[in-house]
Amino acid sequence: MTSAPYASRERSTKERILGAAEALFATHGFAGASLRQVTAAARVNLAAVNYHFGSKDKLIEEVFRRRLDELNSRRMAALQRLAGKDDTSLEDVLDAYIRPALDLSRNDGGGAAFVRVLARAYAEHNETLRKFLSENYGHILRQFANEFSRLLPGLAREDIYWRLDIVTGALTYAMADFGIIQRKSDVAERDHRETAAEHLIRFAAAGMRNPSLSNAPASR
Repeated sequence: MTSAPYASRERSTKERILGAAEALFATHGFAGASLRQVTAAARVNLAAVNYHFGSKDKLIEEVFRRRLDELNSRRMAALQRLAGKDDTSLEDVLDAYIRPALDLSRNDGGGAAFVRVLARAYAEHNETLRKFLSENYGHILRQFANEFSRLLPGLAREDIYWRLDIVTGALTYAMADFGIIQRKSDVAERDHRETAAEHLIRFAAAGMRNPSLSNAPASR
């Protein structure tokens, strides 16, 4: 049986490696950050990385799993409270999808660094990572798409996925807080995130409610 102090040391080593990898991937990208840099930043040897993760690809996956498991657990808990109910609104479901992600992007706890890692994933078109994310988290999008389909019966499933993909892109941009609207020095980060959530939910709801392309007037 593993002793508690030993297990604690194991978790500490693993967490140090994950934290160092996340920061380096955020700064240098997945190809640009080497395992040697990760081990130096985490103050461990290469054997420790191999023991806990086995390869750089697996380390990258675990950096995502550490954040996305928690994020999507919160999303699903929120969705389960809403799904199938007569009084559930489109805004309610978008709130369940958007707000947990914006909460993740807060500066404390390393969330801001992970947002940059997420942006790297979009920019670098890493097919191995894309497959990992699809296989492990694609079911989350499908369950949200099911509820959107229930609330928007006039939209084809393909339209739902297109719009959910676009909402996700806008959400990622909002998480990065890199737009023209910057948080003012006298505004708390929590209040700024709340304002961002409200604007994004209203904007996304309007886009989701727009008629299906097959029913829309032809453009001139």
